[in-house]
Amino acid sequence: MSTVAVIIPALNEAGNISRLVKEVQRSVQAQVIVVDNGSTDQTGEEARAAGAQVVFEPRHGYGYACRAGVIAAGEVSSLVFLDGDYSFLPAEMPILLEPLLASKADMVLGSRQLGLIAPGAMPAHQRFGNWLVAHLMNFLYGLRISDLGPYRAVRADLVKQLDMQEMTYGWPAEMIVKAARKGACIQEVPVSYHPRQAGRSKVSGTLRGTLLAAWFILGVTLRHALKPH
Repeated sequence: MSTVAVIIPALNEAGNISRLVKEVQRSVQAQVIVVDNGSTDQTGEEARAAGAQVVFEPRHGYGYACRAGVIAAGEVSSLVFLDGDYSFLPAEMPILLEPLLASKADMVLGSRQLGLIAPGAMPAHQRFGNWLVAHLMNFLYGLRISDLGPYRAVRADLVKQLDMQEMTYGWPAEMIVKAARKGACIQEVPVSYHPRQAGRSKVSGTLRGTLLAAWFILGVTLRHALKPH
């Protein structure tokens, strides 16, 4: 029987996290893990009250939080990564999981480009950077993707094979390029993307966050392309 764990990295997402966890529970049968990445608000308490398993990872970094979630998930067959800001809809998770559970793909990326980007959800500079890196990955790794897709489903055993090392913004890009180099089947499905319900984005909400994310993602994309197989 297939088992699914939904990993939600979260830093100061009080106001979002409770509703997000409850919608995940309504949408799929899964273990829901919220990784509190050093929040100074009530993120952890709200997530636990909503019924999630809460893991604390005090080292700030998206990759640290994702790795802590993977470890906490234990022996499951499938992992879903979902941002904690409610910009992606858990109700679309069955669409994301279907190719994976049907053994038609090893990794399924939720593409905002193929779906819907709501007004105000993604600034122009973030759209351009995402487009640029997706096309660079296609050129370097023989992929056909339109979005880096942080909302994704992936075989748990594949993640364990990838020896993930990027502990900051580069984690999602590292997963894609390492999976591509292993010959994994990567598919996309359309998802929608919405302005966060509460709080401020750690990436697109600040110039520093945007530049740091771009630096790490581009670095990962180029560095692994130059490594021998």
